Amino acid sequence: MRLDLHVHTWYSKDGVSPPKKIIKAVTKKREKGLLDGIAITDHDMTKAWKDFRNLGFPVVFGEEIKTPRGEILGLFLNEEITSREPMEVLDEIHSQDGLAVFAHPFDKYRKGFRKPEEFAKRIDGVEAFNSRMRTPGGNEKARRFAGAHNLPITGGSDAHIRWEIGNAFTEAKADNLESFKKALKRGKTHVFGRNSIWVLIPVTKLSKWRIIGRAP
Repeated sequence: MRLDLHVHTWYSKDGVSPPKKIIKAVTKKREKGLLDGIAITDHDMTKAWKDFRNLGFPVVFGEEIKTPRGEILGLFLNEEITSREPMEVLDEIHSQDGLAVFAHPFDKYRKGFRKPEEFAKRIDGVEAFNSRMRTPGGNEKARRFAGAHNLPITGGSDAHIRWEIGNAFTEAKADNLESFKKALKRGKTHVFGRNSIWVLIPVTKLSKWRIIGRAP
């Protein structure tokens, strides 16, 4: 099973694509055998979850939570995370039997994650390939960190516009989300990806001021 574990909708302030466009993009990827499903990980909110229930493909409900130390992906969640302090965020995620993953921890342009080694025994994984990584060697550094601390790895496009979906994904031998989750917890995952076209990054940032339309 191949899942892009880092996807944003237009509910994120810098996201562009409405849920129905994302669903259409994933469906096309599935038809070509390139992707099986995605994780919805909007910034500090879960408003899009309602639009991704009962679809014809696997969807992991998640969230990208901003903390003073950096960002954490919460995956396989049941409800929105309310905490913002790192340890409390991890506690909330784990109380839901979810998995916590460092998001782009070594991207200095997004401030990365400060002193991630202090959380290595509490975190469940490391995003070892992020398609929007702007720091040269940042993804490789994340992979090395995961190896040094014996942590599972994930890959995600960090898509803020539908054209980026599937640029990176996490692969595991699984036939449903539960078995995929177990494989991830055991570190039985492989990561594949390519960098997104750099021009898409400023394009999505412009959406904050609605210079680019966000109508369906």
